[in-house]
Amino acid sequence: MLNTTIENQRPYQICTKTVMDITDPTITFDHDGISNHFWEFNNFVKQHWHTGPEGRLKLEQMVEVIKKSGEGHEFDCIMGLSGGADSSYMLHVMVTEFGLRPLVFHVDGGWNTELAVHNIKVLVDSLGLDLFTEVINWKEMRDFQLAMFKSGLPNIDGPQDIAFIGVLYQYAQKYGIKFILNGGNISTECVCYPLQYYYYADMTLVRDVLSRFGLVKMATYPFSSIFYRKFYLPYFQGVKIFKPLNFVPYIKAEAMIELEKVYGWKPYPQKHFESIFTRFFEGYWLPTRFGFDVRRVQFSSLILTEQMDRGKALELLEVPPYDTERIQQEIEYVAAKLGISEAKLHSYHQMPKNFYWNYRNKCRRIQLGEKIMSKISGTRRGGAF
Repeated sequence: MLNTTIENQRPYQICTKTVMDITDPTITFDHDGISNHFWEFNNFVKQHWHTGPEGRLKLEQMVEVIKKSGEGHEFDCIMGLSGGADSSYMLHVMVTEFGLRPLVFHVDGGWNTELAVHNIKVLVDSLGLDLFTEVINWKEMRDFQLAMFKSGLPNIDGPQDIAFIGVLYQYAQKYGIKFILNGGNISTECVCYPLQYYYYADMTLVRDVLSRFGLVKMATYPFSSIFYRKFYLPYFQGVKIFKPLNFVPYIKAEAMIELEKVYGWKPYPQKHFESIFTRFFEGYWLPTRFGFDVRRVQFSSLILTEQMDRGKALELLEVPPYDTERIQQEIEYVAAKLGISEAKLHSYHQMPKNFYWNYRNKCRRIQLGEKIMSKISGTRRGGAF
């Protein structure tokens, strides 16, 4: 059984409707043992999820707007492709069913799996699309990731996410594209990851970490602030984000079967495992160092959207999230690629834990902005809508 150290020493409790438990530090329960995640989904999230005729109509209307914006241009929208199920299925649907002409880009942060490379290639080749690949400066990526290890913070995967988001907006501006299609969706992502473990998109915190632990000048790293992404681009440049998977029936298991049948696409053992580093972070580092198994979020989302049985989820959670026979090889690979010894990597694993409040940050200001944006545009932290 996975060691899940509960930092706040609360009596153990698990939601009776999902598999979220007190390893989520901010979880709350009602008198029936039902968590806030269940009630948030049913009372708030569901109203943004339209996969029937109403959703289809909205999607068709949006497609027409996107096509019109792209008249006379090579591309009418931009889509990032990681090779994962969400982005792959979105690309498939929006090109084959709706005839969009996307600029398809991929960010290579140095950690692609062979599966990811395969899945990206079969999709773009079969659809007759050009792939724009942005390779992040490895010295900068390596130094940023090592700085995160040294900081003691949970989200050592933040540097990859920051790079992916930054490149996305750079491409949109460079090619004058007004619509970004995002694979975020309610079907598989309706439960938010705990902020305590996933906080990263705060440039004040990033600058503080890099000033303390960084050794390389970040001359080319594609940073972008939340203000730039959430306010400047949409309200001053007219760049809009649209998440089409919230308007089509998206059953993940069925979507993966279709991708396999049509393209020879291959599934991953777990969500986000198209990146070796993300696999290491979510499958091993986060659960063994901080006691949080991300599958609880992923399975709970599937339970709430009726794609997984709760009993099956509980059964799967009894198995460690990492491959016990291969984890030593994974540790050796990560240490070697980062240019450190296994002993040094182990020392980072055992060092005192830190969280975002241990560094300079603008969390309160960002949360206030998220509340305002939620009222203005109906969005929510987590990227599902």
